[in-house]
Amino acid sequence: MDGPLIDSLPSTSVEQALALGAAGLSLRSVTKRYGTVTAVEHLTLDIPAGYYCCLLGPSGCGKTTVLRMIAGHEEITAGEIWMGDRCLNPIPAAKRNTSMMFQSYALFPHQTVWQNVEFGLRMQGIAAPQRQARVGEMLDTLGLSALAQRKPARLSGGQQQRVALARALVTRPQVLLLDEPLSALDENLRIRTRAELRKLQRQFGMTFIQVTHNQDEAYSLSDQIVVMDQGRIDQVGSPDQIFAQPLSQFVATFTGDNNLFHGTVARVTREAEQALIGLEVPQLGTIFCRGEAPQVGATGACCLRSDALTLTPLDSPAEADPSPNRFTARITAVEFTGYITRVFLILDANGQELLYKARTADWARHAFQEGEGVTLSWTDQNCRFLAH
Repeated sequence: MDGPLIDSLPSTSVEQALALGAAGLSLRSVTKRYGTVTAVEHLTLDIPAGYYCCLLGPSGCGKTTVLRMIAGHEEITAGEIWMGDRCLNPIPAAKRNTSMMFQSYALFPHQTVWQNVEFGLRMQGIAAPQRQARVGEMLDTLGLSALAQRKPARLSGGQQQRVALARALVTRPQVLLLDEPLSALDENLRIRTRAELRKLQRQFGMTFIQVTHNQDEAYSLSDQIVVMDQGRIDQVGSPDQIFAQPLSQFVATFTGDNNLFHGTVARVTREAEQALIGLEVPQLGTIFCRGEAPQVGATGACCLRSDALTLTPLDSPAEADPSPNRFTARITAVEFTGYITRVFLILDANGQELLYKARTADWARHAFQEGEGVTLSWTDQNCRFLAH
């Protein structure tokens, strides 16, 4: 995003957000069908007032359909959507006190920046003096005052994105809905824009609901992440919960560079907090992990974060590493990505491919080469059992 970062307004707590009119949302067994195709099925979700919520999932999982039903642009097949104490089902889109920022920005090419931002206030019938004051304040807050008389064709991508955001915010909605708002921006601009979006959400004390398929975006922005798959919610939690405690194999696979080992539960030792589980993996042996105690004989998977591996030379003594999970592997590729280096490996025992992520500075000290054999190890505490 071009221009300085926003720093003109103080942050707002959730309690202050409620006082400013932010609203929570409650979706109750919401379903959307298109003929015989079910896009969203029995979706139940509570989003607290003043939260930044990201709907995260792959293309076609139903997240944009949920956003459009909240906005009133899609009719609900079954269920109810509540904003505070109001059921939104019978309320037309224009009267829901929500605002939607589209992926394409949808700016009017024949109108100036000022006119684009003013449009929603005109539709609301706001008197001219109030429109002038509110548009001027919003352009100043978003660093757009100098561009007020330009038309969209003369703006950069970041400036257009900022104008679309100003147009959405100026009507003072209780809930702002954002459909992949950063997807058209380059990486550096996307990172800067994320920071601005989060700061704006806190400053205005508004409830933001954003659709994204990018887990980094969801982690950096959200108070609450809703992971969706095939029209259903798979997991709801804070960013650190989704990252460190995935509850399903889908969430573990989609939300991070996790390694999964599939097998059958061979032994279970019940302990005070999480059970110690021995998972028998074909052609590999027993992997020890932690989780809710399953039945012996049940199938499942162990989830191992890619940063939780330890790599040592093949001839390193086993007694120097007490980790219960210890295997040999060969490095097949090393990918430098800047701060992080991604290392691809293949296990000697069963040919399974694994990913290891390290800080580039730490990896440089290893001095391992592509094609070299190494010993891999990890603790049971860093390996999570997933039943499904």
